[in-house]
Amino acid sequence: MTSRSARLEAETFIVVTTDGLSLAVAATGPDDAPTLVCVHGYPDNRRVWDGVAGELLGRYRVVTYDVRGAGSSEAPATRSGYINEQLAADLDAVIEAVCPDRPVHLLGHDWGSIQTWHAVTGDGPSSRAASFTSISGPCLDLAALWVAGQGRDRTAPMITQLLSSAYIGWFHVPRLPEAVWRSAVGTRLGRALGAAGSSGEGAAQPERDFINGLEMYRANMRRHLGRPRHRRTSVPVQVLAPTRDAFVTAALQESARLGADDVRILPVVGGHWIVRDRPAVVAALVDEHIRAVVGRAAAPATEQAADDGRAARGELVVITGAGSGIGRATAIEYAARGATVVIADRDSGGAERTARQVGLVGGRGIAYRLDVTDPGGWREFAAWVRGRHGVPDVLINNAGMGMGGAFFDTSVEDWKAIIDVNLWGVIHGCREFGAMMRDRGTGGQIVNISSAAVFLPSRTLPAYGTTKAGVLALSESLRGDFARYGIGVTAVCPGFVNTGISRSTRYVGMDRQAEERTHRAASGLYARRGYSTERVAGAIVRAADRNTPVAPVTAEARLGMRLAGITPGVLRVIARTDLTPN
Repeated sequence: MTSRSARLEAETFIVVTTDGLSLAVAATGPDDAPTLVCVHGYPDNRRVWDGVAGELLGRYRVVTYDVRGAGSSEAPATRSGYINEQLAADLDAVIEAVCPDRPVHLLGHDWGSIQTWHAVTGDGPSSRAASFTSISGPCLDLAALWVAGQGRDRTAPMITQLLSSAYIGWFHVPRLPEAVWRSAVGTRLGRALGAAGSSGEGAAQPERDFINGLEMYRANMRRHLGRPRHRRTSVPVQVLAPTRDAFVTAALQESARLGADDVRILPVVGGHWIVRDRPAVVAALVDEHIRAVVGRAAAPATEQAADDGRAARGELVVITGAGSGIGRATAIEYAARGATVVIADRDSGGAERTARQVGLVGGRGIAYRLDVTDPGGWREFAAWVRGRHGVPDVLINNAGMGMGGAFFDTSVEDWKAIIDVNLWGVIHGCREFGAMMRDRGTGGQIVNISSAAVFLPSRTLPAYGTTKAGVLALSESLRGDFARYGIGVTAVCPGFVNTGISRSTRYVGMDRQAEERTHRAASGLYARRGYSTERVAGAIVRAADRNTPVAPVTAEARLGMRLAGITPGVLRVIARTDLTPN
């Protein structure tokens, strides 16, 4: 079996371009598999795709080639040989040579993406491609229109992009960049360029690739940015926007919406050379995009509407304890935004009812019976979600139970029961879906429901307060840990909210009649308080959107959080009071 890290065995051959140059082309994978043509950028050559090709080995016929002037391909004699029209014609020639009888899939990075944009918005074979994944290389015409204000949010950080693009001006200085690349300084500068946004040192590139590639900038930048024209493609486009890209900002990537009929833009954790540094992530996202496009093309319209891929579904949100209360209200809140919501609850009937309500507001709800205390059940649930619906954008660990009563009345079995639900349930969710988000590479958001009880200690809530304090501490720790993966973690701390927990809370140390009286008193108190689950749901969604670290909900939660930091002694005195409703 061939190792993915090993050099790939490839069929190599020459393609002659329309102006007589020879391009070095390589193909790996089965001849009858879908063809993926990869176009590299500056100052790379086709070897930059080795990692991605290795990840896709066996599923695709991966075609890579050295663009004109790079690697083993010939270079044109004049600058005019590097204009986008000629680069696009080269791509069309490669497609005609490797797969003339059916549409190919396209993948471009940096200048490879720029020239592929030009090709798919033209009228050659590229314009009939089955899909296109663009990484760190916008269409120059669309980018110029975006900079001029078309489709641009006025708050977009233009200064950041201008600073990121400052090197382009230096590339236009006559002869100086060539002299630098040929010097010892150029060697060090080239490695620094390749390491920009990476976790390690940049790969060494041949001097020829650095020097010849300058002509792409000089032949195209002024003519496209100075006189842009509207370009359009019907090819389904996926734009991967690395979060640490030193040269192309995520804001500029939005220009793709000006020229693509079908486009999705995904942030990906990584730097400009993510194709080299995180090939497994790139390969998985390319494969996901292709599968979604092929699935849509093959399925009848009714099936597409019912079960499309991530590109059509909007957000995918997973919520535990969503069969009632805050979980149900949050599911409906997300559904109103067009999200697909996976509704997990141990009460399958409650989950089904929530799913029906989700459908009424325009979302899609999928019910699933889950016992959050069961590690094996979590593993099965996570595998089912990924296999059927993909990696969620948002996970909300909401399932919980209430427990009141004095410490000495709380048995070991009581402690185990509440810890299994309130704390272990959150831990399992973060482990299963956090790992899934990390491996996918596009970030995500985890929301863990804690409680105002973490700020308002009470002698009557030792077990409940302890588990919810654990949720808050876990969330704060994971926020620091998961940030490197682009995953936000939020702890939401509601106060007194009118939910079913007031009727289901266990009060230890009481007989049945006393517990019933306490339930009725608590329900009446919460009802008079009048803070609805819908208001909490709105706060949860806002906190997730903003990646708020800790979100206290209700006045008492906000007050408790402030007092805990300013005058904790006051809260300690209050903690001595028996606050059990009666």
